[in-house]
Amino acid sequence: MVGCVSTLDGKHKAGWPFAQDTVEGRYERPMDQVWRAAKDTLAYNGVVTVENVVGHTLEAKVDTRTVWLLVESLSPTTSRVLVQVRTKGGGTDKRLAADLDKQIAVRLASGNLMPATPPARTR
Repeated sequence: MVGCVSTLDGKHKAGWPFAQDTVEGRYERPMDQVWRAAKDTLAYNGVVTVENVVGHTLEAKVDTRTVWLLVESLSPTTSRVLVQVRTKGGGTDKRLAADLDKQIAVRLASGNLMPATPPARTR
């Protein structure tokens, strides 16, 4: 049964409505550091297509997947990241969402908040 799915940026997209597609991460870091790490992680893995600095959301294409990411400040020193991934046909890819969240965590833990160069792709 295909229906409408709400995305993290407040829009709707066709997809499987009852499937879990979002991963949450909480970090003991200010929101600006988490935002930078999230944006760099998406740029490293794909192409950031929409950056909403007011709503603190990002949209990106990673391979054939669409990724939405929301960064929220829970306190001055704690932030929350929600990563939502949908396939072209409206299915979910929770594995990619969890991998992106883990990459954000590693980037924050290592203190590497500089943009990374994507790995060379082989044919």
